Amino acid sequence: MTSVTTVRTPRLLLRGWQEADLEPFAALNADPEVMEYFPATLTREESDAFADRIAARLEEQDHGLWALEVKATGEFIGYAGLANPSFRAAFTPCTEVGWRLARDAWGHGYATEAARAALRVGFGTLGLAEVVSFTAVGNARSRAVMARLGMSHDPAEDFDHPSLPTGHPLRRHVLYRLTRQEWSGPSSAIR
Repeated sequence: MTSVTTVRTPRLLLRGWQEADLEPFAALNADPEVMEYFPATLTREESDAFADRIAARLEEQDHGLWALEVKATGEFIGYAGLANPSFRAAFTPCTEVGWRLARDAWGHGYATEAARAALRVGFGTLGLAEVVSFTAVGNARSRAVMARLGMSHDPAEDFDHPSLPTGHPLRRHVLYRLTRQEWSGPSSAIR
């Protein structure tokens, strides 16, 4: 689907999207456990349309939400990378680091490894001053990844996601930040 720059880590390829990714991507987007902190699971059609949008943006910018492949097996396990949220909030416009992995890929450190690679692109190649990440308050797994990345959380910056209605159980979100100075500091564990 795309021919973009591939980013390599010791165990992963962050690469352009391929037609073969659509079926496993639809499976992970239909998994209620994977989508627990999203408003709803996606149908095959919704998942394919989402993949098309991601691939188009990646093609335009040569960075974005890369398809994530395990080098040793060639298995597609989800996506990770950089995105620009389209909603309005106190911290937008911004660049977000994000990920979504199939349940079988959880617990192997893949999200952290891929996000670190995306941050290298963001702070290195793109010269960004700051990258954020956010999730629903209860998403302990993603919050743990954000902490491992060295991102900081100020509860005063938590926000109600404007795409979710008042009273929705996922509306309240936490915001994490990482600056280029924090990234490149001598004690940085994420470079």
